[in-house]
Amino acid sequence: MGPVTDDIGAVPAARTRERTEGAPRPKPGTQTVDRSVAVLRSFEDASRQTPTEIAHRLGLSVSTAHRIVHALQATGMLAQDPATERYFLGPTTAILGRLALERMGATLLQPELTALRDGTGESVSLGVRAGDEVAILLHLPSVHPLRYDQPPGDRNPIHTCAMGKVLLAYGGDPVAMDEPFHRYTPATLTTRGGLEDDLRRVRDRGYALNDEERLVGVRAVAAPVRDGGGRVFAAVALQGPAVRFGDDRLPGLAEAVRAAAGRLTGLHRHLTAP
Repeated sequence: MGPVTDDIGAVPAARTRERTEGAPRPKPGTQTVDRSVAVLRSFEDASRQTPTEIAHRLGLSVSTAHRIVHALQATGMLAQDPATERYFLGPTTAILGRLALERMGATLLQPELTALRDGTGESVSLGVRAGDEVAILLHLPSVHPLRYDQPPGDRNPIHTCAMGKVLLAYGGDPVAMDEPFHRYTPATLTTRGGLEDDLRRVRDRGYALNDEERLVGVRAVAAPVRDGGGRVFAAVALQGPAVRFGDDRLPGLAEAVRAAAGRLTGLHRHLTAP
């Protein structure tokens, strides 16, 4: 059996469409911003693209895609390979991403994440909420050949993953998705009522479980990480194949991730203290 490469899978970038006749007119400037963000996000699951490919992916005209790409290139958000004429994420994007991680304290939390990975032998992820998805900030792969991998930048459906359930259980905003939620496996929660029942269990026990809800054969446990004000701003998770996440081992993994989340909370409060 090959490596498990994705518990919940990258979600394609948000798609924008040309405004159709009769649709509400967007506020001045918002359509350009929305389209520019969509162009940048299209690189989440396509490392190098031409403007024409971007236009087809996002439902834009080719001329609009060219205009946005050239504007983003001028700011360094995109760069172009002169040999292939394809575009990729540029140095400004990399700098801003690194600064965002540092100012959230994420990179300073990495030693604790490494200790959790080394102590359990399983893959570790740190994620934050991004709408109805979970964005992966940091990921440390397991040392086992059969493991769970998801690179930073992946976005996962919030109702299917342990980190998503943590962020929903301790956050103030419910999911905006229409019912039934998308089903990935027979175990996926597809109703608001079923999800709310599970979120109550998360709050009762202090951790969330993804019990093969995105991929058959993959389980995960996650716990909340709080900031200096006590707000849950991130979730930390252990993920791996169900053959190593059996019911006999699951309580120990859950306790390990809860303890690590507590240490991460304390560290983050110390790092962000005035």
